[in-house]
Amino acid sequence: MIRFGVIGTNRITEQFIHHASDLDDFTLSAVYSRTEERAKEFAGKYNCQTTFTDLETMAGSDTIDAVYIASPNSCHAEQAILLMNHGKHVLCEKPIASNTAELDKMIRAAKKNHVVLMEAMKGTVLPSFQSITDNLHKIGKIRRYFASYCQYSSRYDAYKEGTVLNAFNPSFSNGALMDIGIYCIYPMAVLFGEPSHVQANALMLESGVDGEGSILLKYHDMDAIIMYSKITDSYLPTEIQGENGNIIIDKISAPNKVDIRYRDGSTEDMTQHQSNKTMAYEAAEFIKLIKTNQLESRINSHHHSMITMKIMEEVREQTGLTFPADKMKKF
Repeated sequence: MIRFGVIGTNRITEQFIHHASDLDDFTLSAVYSRTEERAKEFAGKYNCQTTFTDLETMAGSDTIDAVYIASPNSCHAEQAILLMNHGKHVLCEKPIASNTAELDKMIRAAKKNHVVLMEAMKGTVLPSFQSITDNLHKIGKIRRYFASYCQYSSRYDAYKEGTVLNAFNPSFSNGALMDIGIYCIYPMAVLFGEPSHVQANALMLESGVDGEGSILLKYHDMDAIIMYSKITDSYLPTEIQGENGNIIIDKISAPNKVDIRYRDGSTEDMTQHQSNKTMAYEAAEFIKLIKTNQLESRINSHHHSMITMKIMEEVREQTGLTFPADKMKKF
C-alpha cells in the first residue's frame, strides 16, 4: 500500500482521489491546505484523519510515502523539491514546472534523493495511446503530426467581466499554452522526440497570459502543427499522417477512440478498452515505479518532460509570455 498525501484541495485533486481509489495499493493518508478549516473539510470527504497546513511538517512526516501535487503551476517546483529532499516520491500535475530551470532542479533533487518524480500527464499512459505507439509503423513514413485542443474556459467569462482568476493570471504560470497546449505537445515529444525548429504565434490577453495560440514544428523528415485555446472551442480530432495511411485520435488530452485509415480506403479500429477513470492510469504507473524501485517512467520520463518544457519555453520567448517564476529561485 502506497500512502499518498495531496497538495491542492480542488476539483482536479478530487478527481484524482476518486480515480486512484480504485487501485488496491493506493490509500489517501494526508491532505495539505493553507488553512486548517479547508484541510479538514476536504479530508473529511474521504475519511482521512491527517491534515497539514505547514509543508515542512508534511514533508517530514512518516505518515506518507508519496505526494500528488495539484497546486498552482508556480508552486510545483518548490513544493516538489522540498518533499523529495525529505525522501517523498512526487507525482506532479502538468505542467510539472514553470520553466526548464525549475525542472532541471527537480530532476536533480529526484536523482539525489533516489525518489520517483513523474509528471501527471494522463493521456500518454492510457491504453489507447499505447495502441498508437504500437501501431505507428502501419501508416508508413510519418510526414505530419496535427493536434488540436481548444476548450473554452468557464473562467474566461469571469475574465471578460473584469475578474482575473488563477487560470488567466501570469503570477501562477498559467494561460492557454501551460494549461491546454501541453496536452498537444507532450504526446508529440513521446512519439517523435525533440523538434529541430519551433515557430509560434499567440493571442495575448491584457492580464499577461495567452488566450490561444498555434505552433509549427520541424523535424528531420516531418512537420507538426499544434493549435490550442482557452477562449474558443474546437471539435477537430488529432491526426498523424503517414505515407500509407492516417491515425485518427478522437481527443489528444485523453485518447479513447483511435482509428487507422489506409490509403486503399480500408480502416482499422485500434481503440483499446480503458476505464473512464482515466487518472487511475497515471496513478498506477507512478505506484508501479515506486514498488519496482524504478526512479522514472519510460513514458512520462524526465526526458520527455524536459523536451516539452523546452518547446513551451521557446514558444513563450517568441510570443512574449513571461512569468514571475522565470526569475531564478533558490530552492
